[in-house]
Amino acid sequence: MRIFSRIHAIANSPKYSYSVHFLPLLPSLSSSPSYINIKTHLRYKINLCWGLSKMSVLSNSQLEEERSITSLAPLEAVLFDVDGTLSDSDPIHYDAFVEMLQEAGFNGGVPITEEFYVANIAGKHNEYLCETLFPDWDFEKGMKFLNDKEALFRRLAAGKIVPVNGLNRLRKWIEERGFKRAAVTNAPRPNAELMLSSLDLNDFFQDVIIGGECERAKPFPDPYLKGLEALSASPSHTLVFEDSPSGVKAGVAAGMPVVAVTFRNPEHLLRKAGATLLIKDYDDPKLWKALEELEKAAAGTQAAN
Repeated sequence: MRIFSRIHAIANSPKYSYSVHFLPLLPSLSSSPSYINIKTHLRYKINLCWGLSKMSVLSNSQLEEERSITSLAPLEAVLFDVDGTLSDSDPIHYDAFVEMLQEAGFNGGVPITEEFYVANIAGKHNEYLCETLFPDWDFEKGMKFLNDKEALFRRLAAGKIVPVNGLNRLRKWIEERGFKRAAVTNAPRPNAELMLSSLDLNDFFQDVIIGGECERAKPFPDPYLKGLEALSASPSHTLVFEDSPSGVKAGVAAGMPVVAVTFRNPEHLLRKAGATLLIKDYDDPKLWKALEELEKAAAGTQAAN
C-alpha cells in the first residue's frame, strides 16, 4: 500500500504527471485490481491536469517543456550510455546474435532480421533477454548462451570500435568546462572496458556503472540513479546521452532529460520513450544550439545571483 500512496501523490501533482511512465515498471502489480484502479486514476488525473485527449501519453512539446535541456542550468554532470551511444557497435552485436542464434536453432534456424534485433534485443540487459528469447530454457543455460555471445562480440569488435561522429568534439567541450561524467551501461563490464579502452575514454569517465551490477538494469532508473550517486550530482543539473528506447526510459525515470542519437533506433520509439532531443550524431547543429542555449541560461543565472 505504501507504493500505491506514493503513486497517488505523484498523480495529484501536475508537475510530475508524466510519471505515468513508471507504470510499466510495476510488472508484479500489473494483474491486480488495485493496480488497474490506480492506473485508471492516474490517467484520469493526467487528463484533468493537462487537458489531453489521450490520457496516457504526453505530447512531445510538453515532454520538452518538462525536461528541457536549458532547465539544467548550470550543468554539472553528464552521463553516457556506451553501446550505440559512444560507438555504433550495434551491427557487431547483431552479427554475433545472428551467428549464435542460428547455431542454436532459434526461429527454426532462420536468421533474425535487423528489425527483430532492434525491436527485441537492442538495449536490453541479458537477464531480460534470457527470459524473452529462451523461455523454455533454464536460466543457467540461457545465461551461458548470452555470456558466450558477449565473448564472441568482443572477438568480433577487436579493432572495429570507432567513435560516433563529433564525440571527440563533445568530449573536449565537457572537459573544458570541468563537468562530472560517468558511463552508464547495460553491457557486461568486460564489454564496457573494451569499448572505453578502444575509444581512449578510460581517463575521461570518473566512474563506470554496469546495469547488471545494480538491483535492476535499464529500463529501470537504478543504473542512472547510481551514476548520480557516484558523482554526487543532482538530476536537476545532469544530462543523459542515450541511443535506445530502454536507455531513454531509464534516464527519464531517473528524472533527467535525455538526448538520443538516432542512427539505429526508430525516432518515433525514442520520442515515445521520452527523449528531449533527437540528434543524428554529436556534430548535429541541434545539439550545439541546445548547448549554447544552456550556457546562456547558466550565465543568466550566475548574473542574477
